[in-house]
Amino acid sequence: MQQDTLVEINDLKQYFAIEKGIFNRKVGEIKAVNGVSLKIKQRETLGLVGESGCGKSTLGRAVLRLQEPTAGDIYFNQEDEKVSVLELNNRDMRKVRANMQMIFQDPFSSLNERMTVMDNIIEPLVVNNIGDKASRKKRAGDLLEQVGLRREYLSRYPHSFSGGQRQRVGIARALSIKPQFIVADEPVSALDVSVQAQILNLLKKLQKEMDLTFLFISHDLGVIRYVSDRIAVMYMGNIVEIGEREELLRNPYHPYTEALLSAVPRPGQRRNRIVLEGSTPDPINLPSGCIFRTRCPYAEKKCAEQKPEWENVEGEHFAACHFKDSLELKGIKNRKRA
Repeated sequence: MQQDTLVEINDLKQYFAIEKGIFNRKVGEIKAVNGVSLKIKQRETLGLVGESGCGKSTLGRAVLRLQEPTAGDIYFNQEDEKVSVLELNNRDMRKVRANMQMIFQDPFSSLNERMTVMDNIIEPLVVNNIGDKASRKKRAGDLLEQVGLRREYLSRYPHSFSGGQRQRVGIARALSIKPQFIVADEPVSALDVSVQAQILNLLKKLQKEMDLTFLFISHDLGVIRYVSDRIAVMYMGNIVEIGEREELLRNPYHPYTEALLSAVPRPGQRRNRIVLEGSTPDPINLPSGCIFRTRCPYAEKKCAEQKPEWENVEGEHFAACHFKDSLELKGIKNRKRA
């Protein structure tokens, strides 16, 4: 693991068995995450984007071991020591998880309605046996103010807050034990557009103040562009392209990335949206060769016969496409190649 890498994911797979009959006989499996490899640098935001159902949230949960991956490796850099997350027992995993937290998508179901705001925020402190009652209360009040809410709200219950306020409480809870790494799973998708910008600005502010590292998951490429340093594009459980934000947005090397970019509104420009034919493949019976070939407007015979290799195209820009060097794909600006 490189010194500036906080999280390293190698060939991670998350399959869900399909069982039938009174004996629960396995008849197939859903390949939600199918061999993903990623490196997330310290204090960066890696944006993970793709259509709904492509496996983004499943990947985020698997990284934190909220569900046990089927195969692969996950490493976490804790105090300059490379820790294999999947080899830890429950007690050791609890220590590592104190540095790995999650902000959930739905602020209306992620908080316990029967607990006060303070009890929701300090729950991770209680579980990890951190501090006493007085220090926990002070920590909760400080965090509420840090996320833009008043300290007096500690005694209230979640039902008295709006969606944006509830998400701020959720963020405060995730920060309560001072983690290094946070998986933000669609944290603004359930909020009004006017509130989304406030939460995104808050997350960027907190990242600078607390040296946080984010895996930011979203289906909205506009949101991903605003918060991310690098962007990974996911399709049917596979990462098809990854690169520095502006480089990937201006110069996509994968047709699926081009299609996603064509759907992003651009002020002052006419949008020529690429509408992909057909529907997403069956995750139980994925197509041979290139995973995207059944919807790709540029697919040829080779795409069905051979899976494209994951290759470096420029700097830290990687893509998996047989014709990445010959296609003239359109990004935020028309690409110019030598």
